[in-house]
Amino acid sequence: MHKMKGLQVNSSGNWEKVEKELLQPAEHQVRIKVAACGVCHSDVFVKEKLWPNLHLPRIPGHEVAGIIDEVGAKVTKWQKGQHVGVGWAGWHCNECNACQHGDYILCERQTITGIDYDGGYAQYMIAPIEALAAIPDVLSFAEAAPLMCAGVTTFNALRHSKARAGDLVAIQGIGGLGHLAIQFANKMGFKTAAISKGADKKDLATKLGADIYLNTEDKEMNAQLQKLGGAKVILATAPSGKAISSLLNNLGTKGELIIIGAAPDPVEVNAIQLLSGNRSIQGWASGSAIDIEETLKFCALTGIRPMIQEFQLENAEQAYDAMMSNKVRFRSVIVME
Repeated sequence: MHKMKGLQVNSSGNWEKVEKELLQPAEHQVRIKVAACGVCHSDVFVKEKLWPNLHLPRIPGHEVAGIIDEVGAKVTKWQKGQHVGVGWAGWHCNECNACQHGDYILCERQTITGIDYDGGYAQYMIAPIEALAAIPDVLSFAEAAPLMCAGVTTFNALRHSKARAGDLVAIQGIGGLGHLAIQFANKMGFKTAAISKGADKKDLATKLGADIYLNTEDKEMNAQLQKLGGAKVILATAPSGKAISSLLNNLGTKGELIIIGAAPDPVEVNAIQLLSGNRSIQGWASGSAIDIEETLKFCALTGIRPMIQEFQLENAEQAYDAMMSNKVRFRSVIVME
């Protein structure tokens, strides 16, 4: 029996390099030879044992890109040799109320990659067919991997927002999520403003497609947005409750604040801020395998790509640490030899 190498979180919550038997896929499953796996902040749920009913040891990783190398029984749509990706979760039906209303995170039948079953911090993984998304040939595996979570989250949040082409959309933060969000907003035809700290990020924001750069250190920043009529949508990607709270007054009439960056501190809001102008706040998380495919197709058509730093599998722990310490610009990606 062949073996594979991987990095898992053991029962004590510590990293552990392992060598495991190569498993055969069961019915409605495939085995993927992993080519690349993005390192996402949500991997902290496994490393720090924060997910309810988590069973350790577990190999994390839910931004997986690779090649199907074996298919299980009753698999008809997918074939050996196909380039596929696996994201945060797979949903097993389109029948329950959660699926029909798009509230996928509430689906009781979903399985979560790298939490309910081993993920992509390994040379191979087993995945349910419901979690698979086809990768266009023009995308490399390393480019495609971060789009399985960071990409689909930002793409989905913007395309399901209240904004329409020509509307002013502001992206708060130019990090792992924000640098993708600016590109998506630009290619969707929004007038795109990037909000970040420091004058030194202006050139990068412009290169990514921002029409306007707003420096949070500038005392006139709020006045600049309000002079433009306020934003139809502000997408909050940086995980800071204090920073997110300061954005509400910059929304225009019927403006919408969408939060995709999970902040450890609370977001503060008073009723007047919402009542004034009929403003609203909502969160957005990830998407289904179909959403991922649509994200990948959009990126293939428009030239959107994540900015990445590659790490070999043997250095996967360093890739995670670099992500957690914000030392990577912009996404850590584990690549296999």
